Amino acid sequence: MRLSASAIALVVGLLVNAGAQASELPQRWVSAGGALSEWVTALGGESKLVGVDTTSQHPESLKALPSIGYQRQLSAEGILSLRPQILVGTEEMGPPPVLAQIRNAGVKVELFSAEPDLPTLQGNLQHLGKLLGNEAKAAELFGDYQQQLDQQKNWVTKVQTTQKAPGVLLLLGHAGGKPLIAGKDTAADWMLQQAGGHNLATHNGYKPFSVESLAGLNPEVLVFADRALTGDAARAALFKENPILASTPAARNGRVYELDPTLLVGGLGPRLPQSLVKLSAGFYPSQAKTAP
Repeated sequence: MRLSASAIALVVGLLVNAGAQASELPQRWVSAGGALSEWVTALGGESKLVGVDTTSQHPESLKALPSIGYQRQLSAEGILSLRPQILVGTEEMGPPPVLAQIRNAGVKVELFSAEPDLPTLQGNLQHLGKLLGNEAKAAELFGDYQQQLDQQKNWVTKVQTTQKAPGVLLLLGHAGGKPLIAGKDTAADWMLQQAGGHNLATHNGYKPFSVESLAGLNPEVLVFADRALTGDAARAALFKENPILASTPAARNGRVYELDPTLLVGGLGPRLPQSLVKLSAGFYPSQAKTAP
């Protein structure tokens, strides 16, 4: 079949327009916020990244990229030296004068919400997919994510028909030093609820740990996230620096679990569903084998 001249012109025009649109998309990216960087990677954008912040630790390959420092304490000079076309981050990113300086240098700055809920994640993925020219993949990733969380929710609902949600405290620290207790309206609180735990902290945000704040709470489970240490070293430092924790039911019964602190930065990230499964197994050990 031979195409008419007008049909050929139409096809050529579509191809040229598609190529022009692709070339208009930013090709040099800097990302601040662990979860956001993971989503850029999941959407096929890792090759476009020329720098990431210190909370962007996953996948492992991101650690080889130039660091722009901590997301809340960015430096315009360090970022601009990477010649990015776009800087993406959450509202946690700053300080604002630095962001203004970066914008004034002609770099596109895109802010995303770090609110821990599915509608926010869906909007973030749609926007990222558009910026990367991969909206179909963004929709696919969100659909899979939602399915995993539905399975998690159904499992927790079923287990809680016969077992009471354990009282939990989540501690965020640095080398065992006085940790912060995760309260309401935090990604940590969202995780504890999704995993089937009852957050004993009633305050909003993160507040310093104190003997008084622990008195009377008697957590059945402790979850700790250390920003400097991992594994046995982190656990030992936590109890050495905060000996009162050793007297809690959680410590006496060996129900103390570690959480990667980067899971709490930048909103809901790709690794969260699997992390929820692991937490659930700790919250309901008798049902661990049936966890989603």
